[in-house]
Amino acid sequence: MTLTKHRLFLNYQLEEQWINEMAADGWHLTDFKYIKYTFEKDEPGKYDYRIELLADPPESDKGKEYLAFMEEAGVECVTTYSNWAYFRKVATDEPFEIYTDYESRKKHLTRIITTLAIVLLMNLLFAVYNTFINTVSSLNIVKYVSILNWLVVVFLPPVILVYLKNIRDLKQNRQ
Repeated sequence: MTLTKHRLFLNYQLEEQWINEMAADGWHLTDFKYIKYTFEKDEPGKYDYRIELLADPPESDKGKEYLAFMEEAGVECVTTYSNWAYFRKVATDEPFEIYTDYESRKKHLTRIITTLAIVLLMNLLFAVYNTFINTVSSLNIVKYVSILNWLVVVFLPPVILVYLKNIRDLKQNRQ
C-alpha cells in the first residue's frame, strides 16, 4: 500500500522530523520529487531517516563515491532530488546521525545557507527586474512572476537566520 503526500518545507530539519514521524506510524519514504512524497506501509519505526545537502551532485563521480560510502556504512539512499539526499537506516537503540562532529555539522549548515543565499539573491534580482518590466509592460505573467520572486525574497531570510542560529548554537555547545 502506498501513500502520497504533498508538502513544502523550507527547513530540512522540520522535513526530516516529519518524515521520521511518518515512519513511526509505519509509513516509510520511497520517493520524493519537489513537494511530492511517496510512502509505503511497513513495520512502524523500522527506519530512521536523515536528509543531507550533498557537497557534490549525486550523479558526479564524487557524489557516487559518497553514496557508495554511505551504503557500505549500512545507510540506504532512498532517493535524491537535486543535491538533496534522503537516507535511511534500520532503527537501532543508537541515534542515526550523519554528522557527529562540530566541523562537519557546520560545513553542512554553511552549504545550506550558501545555497539559500544564492536562491535569495537570484530572486531579488529577478524581482527587481520583473517589477521594472511590469511598469513598462502590460503582461500579467510578468506581474505574477514578480510576486513569486518577492515572496521568495520575503520568506527565505528567516530560514537563513534559523540556520545561522543553528551554527551559533553548535559553536556554544562545542565550548
